[in-house]
Amino acid sequence: MKHYKCDVLVVGGGGAALRAAIAARELDPQCRVILVTKGKLGTTGTTANSCSDRMAFHATLPHTEPGGEDAWKYHADDIYRLGGRVSDYDLAVILAKKSCEAFEYLDSLGVPFVKKDGKAHQFVTDGSKYARACYTGPKTAIHIEEALVRRARELNLEVVENSMVVSLVVEDGAIAGAIGVNEEEKILVFETPAVVLGTGGGGEVFEYNVYPSGATGDGYALALRAGASLVNMEFIQIGLSSVKTKLACSGSLMRAVPRFVNDQGEEFLLKYFPEGTTWMGVYNVVFEKGASWPVSCEHASSQIDIAVFKEITKGRKVYLDFSANPQGFRFDQLKAENRQRYAQEISNPVSEAERDASPLMRLKEINSASIQWLKDHGIDLEKGEMIEIVPAAQHFQGGVKIRERGNTEIKGLFAAGECAGGQHGANRPGGNALLDCQVFGKIAGEAAVEYAKTISSRVRWTAERLNNVSKEELIWTGNEGIEMVKPSEKDARSIDALDLKREVQRLMGRYVSIVRTYEGLKIAWQRLGELERYKVRRGGLSLIEYYECLNLLLVAKATVFACLQRWESRGPHLFFESEEDLKPVPGNPDYEKYFVIRYRGNELVAEAQVPVRPTDMGG
Repeated sequence: MKHYKCDVLVVGGGGAALRAAIAARELDPQCRVILVTKGKLGTTGTTANSCSDRMAFHATLPHTEPGGEDAWKYHADDIYRLGGRVSDYDLAVILAKKSCEAFEYLDSLGVPFVKKDGKAHQFVTDGSKYARACYTGPKTAIHIEEALVRRARELNLEVVENSMVVSLVVEDGAIAGAIGVNEEEKILVFETPAVVLGTGGGGEVFEYNVYPSGATGDGYALALRAGASLVNMEFIQIGLSSVKTKLACSGSLMRAVPRFVNDQGEEFLLKYFPEGTTWMGVYNVVFEKGASWPVSCEHASSQIDIAVFKEITKGRKVYLDFSANPQGFRFDQLKAENRQRYAQEISNPVSEAERDASPLMRLKEINSASIQWLKDHGIDLEKGEMIEIVPAAQHFQGGVKIRERGNTEIKGLFAAGECAGGQHGANRPGGNALLDCQVFGKIAGEAAVEYAKTISSRVRWTAERLNNVSKEELIWTGNEGIEMVKPSEKDARSIDALDLKREVQRLMGRYVSIVRTYEGLKIAWQRLGELERYKVRRGGLSLIEYYECLNLLLVAKATVFACLQRWESRGPHLFFESEEDLKPVPGNPDYEKYFVIRYRGNELVAEAQVPVRPTDMGG
């Protein structure tokens, strides 16, 4: 057993966790801060591993459109409006108002943002009228992670690597400590009054996701078991991605208008569109899909996601084919505004005849670098190879319910970044995820220090009280019935942890992905309930991997339970009356509320709550 004592414990290794730990140390250099990460610092987590065509950091700066002292209001309104009015407006205001400060801090750390005339260059992302997206290029997130790691080392931040926090200790409604394990399978006991969760999302609850390994929703599970609440867990951004490379197939890959074909060579999109739709009508939607990659019921492009999902559920594979034009395609018959958008992206001009010849030539014209990137990662479009695609999880919009200081219902427990919930609704403006990590990471880190100072005289939980506790009792062993057993033990109601993970992923991919129905969600819910009563054998997994599998089960349950509350469509939550339907049920104004999920005894319960509205703030 290893024993640590600190003022603030930060859990996670990505952008939110690093910003929280740094902010805590900068606020009070005498404060002892420990950061626990499941891998090596700077290599794990979404921020350290994310890459896209032009990754955005959303910020309202002094020169940002439309200008003026109130420019932040447009940013806050975009967050709330695009979120479907199911987020807390006051948190949107905080994000918007603090975005400039967050950008300037990263800029001071040397993040190489692209600038013109000394000012950050900004572009328009989905959901925004004005250009706010700052960037360094495809590796904006990675550059942010690298800068934060450098700053953490300058501050001599104490880091516990290759370790996982598996339980929070709560006494009288307040944090008293935490328990973890490391790769050597030693028990770690943390005596601390304040914990900041910055553990990211739970992408691995789906087999197909664009997350790095280890994204198992640990913060959601930790918070739920400790007595905190989750919110908006039904809103998970899902988009069409390459099976082989995990590349999000958005932007120029869609604007080149490739063929969508199944493994029988059939171009299938038209049969999933409304009767009377022409092929060119479909292709305009394909083009526009480039700017609305995550599925959203508010966009016509969701018809493409639905079509791909339905083909896959029929047992077929789906591909993007760039070798030949789709049936009946003519570039000059695209909408004028789409042709204009295309023209703005031309970087390697070709002749009109070449542009009309194939999607590959169009991709060469607007993003030749993507062709080389795919080749480097095993897909050679120039040889006619196709990109197999699936709907893949990309971002959890909800999470641990927080308020203005990143605080939860449990005293001393804070959350930030994708782990937190309430600041985003059903959708979010592109680039707001990176912003969120920095704004609420700083807020939560500082709030944790301030809280810890107020209880310095309080008698804290210590490892000595656990001297006579066995390893099995010390570490959380799951909800009712789930426990770690030796592989040799035989039980008709037992399952290997890896098989548990695969079954959870199968259920989520089939019933909680693009097409959601009450019947399908109930099947998933009932099966997850059965799995919860199994004994889970560790098998050949490490102890950390074992606990990740247990966390995935709880994250899946919370997500399905949240989906069952919302009998309408909003954002990425596409709710259908039956799986045969091609259109989801419409949104309902009565559902402009969020659902808060928590434990009551051993049962999950849901409560509908009205979010903080602009009118609540005099707006």
